[in-house]
Amino acid sequence: MHGGLMFVIGENTLVSLDVLEKEFCCDLDSCRGCCCIEGDAGAPLTDEEEQKIQEILPILLPDMTKEAKAVVEAQGIAYNDPSGERVTSIVNDKDCVFARTDHNGWCYCLIEKAYNAGKIDFKKPISCHLYPIRLTQIGEYTGVEYHRWDICHCARMKGKKLHLPVYQFLKEPLIRRFGEAWYQELELTANEWKKQCAQK
Repeated sequence: MHGGLMFVIGENTLVSLDVLEKEFCCDLDSCRGCCCIEGDAGAPLTDEEEQKIQEILPILLPDMTKEAKAVVEAQGIAYNDPSGERVTSIVNDKDCVFARTDHNGWCYCLIEKAYNAGKIDFKKPISCHLYPIRLTQIGEYTGVEYHRWDICHCARMKGKKLHLPVYQFLKEPLIRRFGEAWYQELELTANEWKKQCAQK
């Protein structure tokens, strides 16, 4: 995954060129939030996030499915995936325990729903908020890389139509994770790269 050009932003992050150049914009009318219920592992969690979700679990439990409640009761809100990373527990080897599907087939996050209703002060795991960016460890650096998933084809098409680069689409979560100054540096780097490409 680390084969392409990367830019040093801040003191310890490496941002892939794809984050600056690829275009992306979630198209929920088309995908209906299926990223929460597809895949073979849950969403990566930091230790702090796991602790926070454990604290707010009593608020989330009433809206969780019977199957999700059973999984949480049996193994907790998180588990170690094959790589050893802590991720949210899943139902039927694919659905996040905090995902629900409404009568129209739209998938939504119970954590984000509670946040939007003002019940909690935690929006959702940063790994969910940042997608299609994934954070990886590259030596002493945090890699900020674009992840391509077939189910997000509609988002790539919408992003292309809007001419919206990944880093601009994800401005809010990138600032949440790395800070305003870091994002401003990323913007400057992206603009300089565009200028260089235009001169070639």
